[in-house]
Amino acid sequence: MLNLIQGTFVHTPALNKLEILEDYLLGIWDPFGTIKHFAPSNSPESVALLERYTPRIIPRGNFILPTFCDLHLHAPQFLYQGNGLHLPLMQWLNEYAFKAEERMDNDAKLAQKVYTRLAQRLKENGTGAVMLFGTIKEETNLILAKCMNDAGLRAFVGKLSMDQLSSPDYIEESAKASIEAAKSFAFKMQCKYPALPDTVEPVITPRFVPTCSDALLDGLGRYATACGLRIQSHLAESHDQVSAVLTERGVDDIEVFARSSLLTPKTVQAHCTFLDGPSLGRLQATGTAVAHCPLSNAYFSAEPFKLREALDMSVKVGLGTDVAGGYSLSIMDAMRQAVAVSRMRQGANVMNKSSETSLAIDWVEALYLATKGGADALGIESGVFEIGRAFDAQQIALWDQSGGIGPLDFFDEGARISPDIVEKWWCLGDARNRLGMWIQGKERI
Repeated sequence: MLNLIQGTFVHTPALNKLEILEDYLLGIWDPFGTIKHFAPSNSPESVALLERYTPRIIPRGNFILPTFCDLHLHAPQFLYQGNGLHLPLMQWLNEYAFKAEERMDNDAKLAQKVYTRLAQRLKENGTGAVMLFGTIKEETNLILAKCMNDAGLRAFVGKLSMDQLSSPDYIEESAKASIEAAKSFAFKMQCKYPALPDTVEPVITPRFVPTCSDALLDGLGRYATACGLRIQSHLAESHDQVSAVLTERGVDDIEVFARSSLLTPKTVQAHCTFLDGPSLGRLQATGTAVAHCPLSNAYFSAEPFKLREALDMSVKVGLGTDVAGGYSLSIMDAMRQAVAVSRMRQGANVMNKSSETSLAIDWVEALYLATKGGADALGIESGVFEIGRAFDAQQIALWDQSGGIGPLDFFDEGARISPDIVEKWWCLGDARNRLGMWIQGKERI
């Protein structure tokens, strides 16, 4: 059956290109949720479809936008979201992160409660695809996967692998045991969620270089390569972490990941704030994507990510919230923060006369990072409205007969959705403007 949606669609098919497609008709083919038709409503093909099917009409003052992608979120840390951000990274991990993760692994009922609420909060914030760090215990990560699947979210779930430099009570006993645990988790995930329409997948997840021996990283790299699995970790995140790796291993962590075959087109590395130009080029050459987390970078890194440079080098980049290193689950907040940080970098650039090239990004580029850029980084066929892509979308309501919705105010009667109006929503909008969501063509809220 073909389901039709008629109305205004907004997307960013390229980094600095915004398209507002008024009175378009989109057709979704069930049960696979792929876009089979997308054209103006008055086109001959659309007219023929409208003669056979009744569309769902998106009312005036509303538009359809691709869902957001969150490339980096620590699911168990949702338990203490908004706490402990006064500490440096390594101390914060010991005092908050490891304890919360261990608590979740020891309490299945708590894990179910936390992860169910996390999934609901993600939908409220328009996040349709999320890459998740879990815990070290297999059963707890299977709970996480089930909660995401039950909510209908597109989720990439990582069982943590770490065999050193963690809490004595929260560590895997050896590299061999850790590798076998990662294999067991991935196998069970693939058996339970084998293919579309299921949208939940396992991710090989070495926490970061300090907590993983070379033997563990090498084994995970070989396994991920052999099975074509996704990979996620942290790279060049903070000054103390970078220094610790250099002291312990004698090389930077990008070299450690590279020699273990963990930089691949299926890899997402979070932060990357201390990478220079040649290292960014290395990510581009290997197809490795970056999860840019501007809020948590402000708390835990002495450097901002070189976003403009990475984009100019065609590195794949999307946005991450990094809860709980970042306190907000909202990718809308991450978009705004990404622009603000880039403008501060450009201000320093101007004052220091460092470069004639602007380091700033604008709101359209940030919207791209949150949607198509994130989807490309994750390797999923969504993020833009094109025939053959998955219909992952959200309905945004700006106004109705009584005026602007939520935080939005409009004073021009008869206004049409324009770039200025979309920008106003981008700056001021919140969850009150989100009326619906579809993942893989299925309505979720």
